[in-house]
Formats: sequence, C-alpha cells, structure tokens
Amino acid sequence: MEELRPAGLNRPGTTEWAQGLSRPLVYRYFPGGRQQLYEAALRSAAEQLILCFGEPPAGPPTERVTRVLDRYLAFVDEHDTGFSALLRGGCVVETSRTSAIVDEVRRAAAEQILLHLGSGAAAGPRLRMMVRTWIAAVEAASLIWLDGGKQPAAAELRDWLVDQLMVLLAATAATDPETASAVAALLPLESAGGPAGRLAQRLVPVLGEAAHLLPEDG
Repeated sequence: MEELRPAGLNRPGTTEWAQGLSRPLVYRYFPGGRQQLYEAALRSAAEQLILCFGEPPAGPPTERVTRVLDRYLAFVDEHDTGFSALLRGGCVVETSRTSAIVDEVRRAAAEQILLHLGSGAAAGPRLRMMVRTWIAAVEAASLIWLDGGKQPAAAELRDWLVDQLMVLLAATAATDPETASAVAALLPLESAGGPAGRLAQRLVPVLGEAAHLLPEDG
C-alpha cells in the first residue's frame, strides 16, 4: 500500500490519499471507508512526526532541540494544510480516535524533550508541566507561522522557540529544585557559541536594566 502516504494529510476528509487506487480498491483495503482511510493516513503521519523528536543523547542539549525543531518545522511546512486543519479540529472526520492519535504525538514529544533535558520518565510535575507548556507554544507558533505565510523564516522561528525553552527552564528552575538540578547538569554541556551561549550573551544587557529591582546589600 505505498499509495497511502502521510502527505495525504494535505487533503483531509477525502479519498484522494490513496492516489492511483480506484474506489472499489480503497474500500477493499479499508472496509471502514473514508474514516478508516483517514485514520490510517493520520496514524502514518503521527509516527513520522514522533520520529522528528528522536535525537541521539550526545552533544549540547540545545543543539539537539534545534535539530528536532528543524525536522518538526519541515514536517509542518510540507503538510501545512492538513496540520492546520488537524490541530484546529477542522477535519470533517475527526473523532475521539483521531484526537487520541494527536495526543499521543504530544505525549511522545514531551517524553523525548524530557530525555534531552536529562530527566525522562522520572521528571516531576513542575518540569513535566513546563515541557508540555512549551510544546503547546510550539504548536501555537506553528499555526501562527502558517497563517502568516511562513514568515519569519523557519530557522528564525526555530531559534526563537529554542530560546523560549531555555527561558522557561530558567524561570521554572528559580522555584523548582528538580528543574534547578536539571539546569545545573545541562549548562556544563553547552558552549559559548551554541544556542544557550548566544542567548546568555543577548540577555546580559537586558537584565542589566533590571539591576534596580534587586535588593540592596545589607
């Protein structure tokens, strides 16, 4: 069944996913008709999207996340119409099963990001919530990016999303000991020329303007 490809998400709610197949053949291989065909295409696309978040546990964590987002945004770019309809609930054949597939992608993405942050399944509620919040922001930004004609450039959007992850980590670490320990373990892996180093260099002048907010010594 090579005719059924994730690219079919660009035509949600139609039987054209199975290009080259006649209607009798479609219903032969998918007795449930259009709904079963849609779910099969969605499952295939979901598996492909989950693979975007996999990355070998080597090198600076922010560089790993950068590569993850490169793959993710390339997927969004290629499947723009279907991605937008799917996340906005605009597919005419959306069901609890299709919603569960989308949630599965979100959960798998969160687990992969937690692994990149050195936590994985053992992550506590605050760190896990922070990662899920960031993933929701990535989804929202992707939809806004599509609405805006894919501007700014994907690389610029990617860098901004990596910056957001680091800022969320820092803010959570300020009040959550587990996240603070994770950040302390991750920072030595980063380099001055990498995403974390570049963000730190940009933030120093900004934070300098907030010096008056700090308590005076003594």
